[in-house]
Amino acid sequence: MTSAVRGWNRLREHNPLIGFVDACLRGPAQVVFQNNPVSGLLILAALAWGAVEQGQPRVFGGAVLGLVVGTVTALVLRVDLDSWRKGLYGFSPVLTGLAVPTFLDDRPLMWLYLVLGAAATTVVTLALNAVFQTWGLTAFTMPFVLTTWVLLLGAYQFDRFTVLTGTTPKFPGEGPVAGGRFDWDLVPTFLRGVSQVFLINSWVAGLLILAALLLNSRASAAFAVLGTVGATLLALWFGADGASLDKGLYGFNAVLTAIAVGAVLHRPGALVTAYTLFGIALTLFVQVALATVLTPLAVPVLTGPFNIATWLLLLPRRHFGPLPDRARIRETVVSAVKRTIRPYAEER
Repeated sequence: MTSAVRGWNRLREHNPLIGFVDACLRGPAQVVFQNNPVSGLLILAALAWGAVEQGQPRVFGGAVLGLVVGTVTALVLRVDLDSWRKGLYGFSPVLTGLAVPTFLDDRPLMWLYLVLGAAATTVVTLALNAVFQTWGLTAFTMPFVLTTWVLLLGAYQFDRFTVLTGTTPKFPGEGPVAGGRFDWDLVPTFLRGVSQVFLINSWVAGLLILAALLLNSRASAAFAVLGTVGATLLALWFGADGASLDKGLYGFNAVLTAIAVGAVLHRPGALVTAYTLFGIALTLFVQVALATVLTPLAVPVLTGPFNIATWLLLLPRRHFGPLPDRARIRETVVSAVKRTIRPYAEER
């Protein structure tokens, strides 16, 4: 296995096409903070399975197109090549590529809309990272969130598009808060909480994504499970909508928060786990609050709650131990954050 990895690395260094494919494969993996092309390939397989299972193979096509367009756009804009090779300009565009065919009807112009959106996501990534460097943070998936919100809200003004978010614009408090039936089939629900990170409603896809995490980092896989289980059970306890619970919609933001806070930015331990559990609850509360704010607009929260909650957890600069020094974890979307906070941790 090690020799195969070395061989692949030599190929990507000397063959531009292989290097481009490698950067693209790392993009999906970087959504869940992993810098591993095999993990990215597994995640793409999960997306293909989930899209076909849902009867929407175009969603997988959108993911691939968004990934390629975003990665090419970053290359054209002459971004830092080291970051580009790690897939750091592919992870938000792949999410935009998933979102556009998921929430808009299938028309030829939708694909042009997707291409423009994926390219814009890369530009927004550069802009937001420049802003967040002030506080030693990174934009995470917020470029995808902002770009997709703009695309969906703009689509309401175009006669050529139909928005398919599945929600009806209404003022908060109108009608029942919770509805639908929860099946109490917990394990598939938890797995769907993982797959919903990529807007896919499939427990098989969730299992494949967990396998992709486990391949690169056992801690990341463990905290992903903690995130989906903790947020789903807490939402169930508070009486959240049963149909949304069954689809895993209360777990996916917490999955990302748990991986970032519990496995990537801190060395896993008892205190870090406690802080991560608090972060899971915070993410859930931010999610339901943001859903209330967005209800009149009938647009989904996407991964906005993860971004907001994780920024809030990082800004106090509470560090519970030495940062992990494993290369496959270090070279992720949060590497800039870790470089900023390492001197602070060493002072402690």
